[in-house]
Amino acid sequence: MSAGILLSVSQMYRADALAMAAGVAGERLMAAAGWAVAREVRRRFLPCRVAVLCGPGNNGGDGFVAARHLARAGYAVRLGLLGEIGGLKGDAAAMAARWRGRVEPLAPSVLDRADMVVDALFGAGLARPLEGAAAALMAEIAGRGLPVVAVDVPSGVDGDTGRVLGAAPDAVATVTFFRKKPGHLLLPGRRKCGAVVVADIGIPPAVLDSIRPQTWENGRDLWQGDFPWPGSETHKYARGHALVVGGAEMTGAARLAALAARRMGAGLVSVAAPDGALAVYRAGEPGTIVGSLAEYGGMLADSRKNAVLIGPGAGADEDTRGRVEAALSAGKACVLDADALTAFAGQPDRLFTALTPLALLTPHDGEFGRLFGDVAGSRLERAREGARRSGAVVLLKGADTVVAHPDGRSAVNADAPPWLATAGAGDVLAGMAVGLLAQGMETFAAACAAAWVHGAAAGRAGPGLIAEDLADSLPPVLAALHRNSSLLSHAC
Repeated sequence: MSAGILLSVSQMYRADALAMAAGVAGERLMAAAGWAVAREVRRRFLPCRVAVLCGPGNNGGDGFVAARHLARAGYAVRLGLLGEIGGLKGDAAAMAARWRGRVEPLAPSVLDRADMVVDALFGAGLARPLEGAAAALMAEIAGRGLPVVAVDVPSGVDGDTGRVLGAAPDAVATVTFFRKKPGHLLLPGRRKCGAVVVADIGIPPAVLDSIRPQTWENGRDLWQGDFPWPGSETHKYARGHALVVGGAEMTGAARLAALAARRMGAGLVSVAAPDGALAVYRAGEPGTIVGSLAEYGGMLADSRKNAVLIGPGAGADEDTRGRVEAALSAGKACVLDADALTAFAGQPDRLFTALTPLALLTPHDGEFGRLFGDVAGSRLERAREGARRSGAVVLLKGADTVVAHPDGRSAVNADAPPWLATAGAGDVLAGMAVGLLAQGMETFAAACAAAWVHGAAAGRAGPGLIAEDLADSLPPVLAALHRNSSLLSHAC
């Protein structure tokens, strides 16, 4: 799964070091990086007046290279340096020596008459908030409305967490090298980066064998080889039977989930509901089987019902806790959402002792906090800690959804449009996930696939989306996914 790999800042440093140990000169890497930045500027802007802002480290060295190429291409370049040119070291000093133009102190005057900015001040490893001249310059760029092309990350964005350290420019594009970093996808950094361009600067892909990354950008390449497409002789009983536990009051939640599970390919879907609400469920979609919660134990004993979803509209009470524990003890693949998580607030260990990687937890931030408490760090770090602590796969929902496995694997989803901020969207996602689990898809892959397809369906529906629209948007998204999978299989 080399496509979509994300490298932490320290892993990227190691990739550089491994490349140089393999004989790729550091100057060559920096020359290629600066050339890639200049290429992106030229692709986006006709010859104009460019302010190149260089920092005191390797990011600044990339900026000197970009300035040289842009000047040769007819751009009017003005270069500002944070610090003294005599303070540059190593490859950055070598690249600065090749720059034949003037080097000005970093100050707002460098921006005078500029049409755009190349931000080569600080890279992804910045550890403290911007201050002094750098912070003042960020404010000046924003005030003047200048477009920015950033090197590696916009200065002030933490490459591991996506946090903005004090201030950062809003780039129209960011040129990074070899592989993306989590901060390119995690909010708020993602909004600062603009379009992220990954440039090949000559680092051999084989260095990944030593680094052994475990984090990916969620995309089709990560899981489509495991997607459970039916074959010509497949029948409904071979596609699994998902069981959705419904509640007495918020009946729409379980109904949305059940329909989504069917759309995702589960051969059969049953809803187990309280007797007083059976008529409501039976008046819904005719393809969903409806049974009494009084028969829940017998349903779990049926080996054909191989995946269970508990939570949407279930009620955060002892009955829900008991149903969760019964499903887990029966060895079913489980999706635990909403009330099934909140029900264990204050007694998480009662849940965690019963969990295995067959289970998928799908909390939003509030539910995560109620179950895990105050976990420090980025959303990626929090999801990983939740998975480690619980022993289950965790899908932490949000605009930058993260999926984490207890073994350390993780994926960041970046395709969710804002239209998903609507009641019931999470119920649909949970139903999609249980539909894939019912078909035998591995939990981490199923969670990643559900999150991606969910975002793609919302993007297709567009503004005005309500949760009921998502199921109707799934067939065209799945059809396109199937076409892509078929093309890949034929290519192989």
